[in-house]
Amino acid sequence: MNTPSPRKVRKVVLPVAGLGTRFLPATKVIPKEMLTVVDKPVIQYAVEEAVEAGIEHFVFVTGRGKGAIEDHFDMAYELEATLKARGKTAAFEMLEGSRPVAGGASFVRQQEPLGLGHAVWCARELVGDEPFAVTLPDMLIHGRPGALAQMIETYNARGGNIIATEEVPESHVDRYGILALGESYDEDTHRITGMVEKPKLEDAPSNLIISGRYILQPEIFDKLEKQEPGAGGEIQLTDSMIALLKEQDFFAYRFKGTTYDCGDKVGYLAANLAYALDRDDIAPAFKPILQSFAAK
Repeated sequence: MNTPSPRKVRKVVLPVAGLGTRFLPATKVIPKEMLTVVDKPVIQYAVEEAVEAGIEHFVFVTGRGKGAIEDHFDMAYELEATLKARGKTAAFEMLEGSRPVAGGASFVRQQEPLGLGHAVWCARELVGDEPFAVTLPDMLIHGRPGALAQMIETYNARGGNIIATEEVPESHVDRYGILALGESYDEDTHRITGMVEKPKLEDAPSNLIISGRYILQPEIFDKLEKQEPGAGGEIQLTDSMIALLKEQDFFAYRFKGTTYDCGDKVGYLAANLAYALDRDDIAPAFKPILQSFAAK
């Protein structure tokens, strides 16, 4: 088994081509990644998490109708000029600080919805021959430091491939990729011995899910290029990771933080509550409103 030595993780792939059908009609013309949690689009939280982790280049895998994402991370000349002219310095600096540096973001189209594995494969020319992160923006992880920063610290110490994991109720295992774990290295890091995509409960090796954050070696692209469709008739990233697992070490990392599945309506609403209550400028006025609802 080969454990690739850690090289600096500079790039993150953000698959954002999904249609967001669970949030219709809101997502008819607005990308689901642009739905806001409090006052930021979901995609911005993912970018900020990556910036905290030291990521330098952002590769967005988009689709038709996703132009608002590209615009969001661009300059807004009229708005920014107006803010400066009106002396709204804080708002101007917030916008200026929310976008990647010039040349720090790339956008590539996934022309057909062929699955997460295909979306990641679409980024191959932009990633090149270096390790990279993958972040699923729908899986919003609330933690300090962020989940990706925690994973990169583990990767720098261990190398190989790192997958974020957490426990879910057994009734939910058929919604996710599930991990089988072997040797433990510390409280949070374990060797991965197997994976299965969306298994039935009786076929699941555990209730530990693949939780939307990955650090992968570039050899995954060779596996993805040859990958046949799997669960749901899509090209699954999990299937190609299973193939690479025969050649390279994979480690599961139990991150510290709370996950909100913003692809689900209940998860999205919970994220809004959690992030609002974490804000000093919102929580004092918001808590009494929540308490009034709880009392009804």
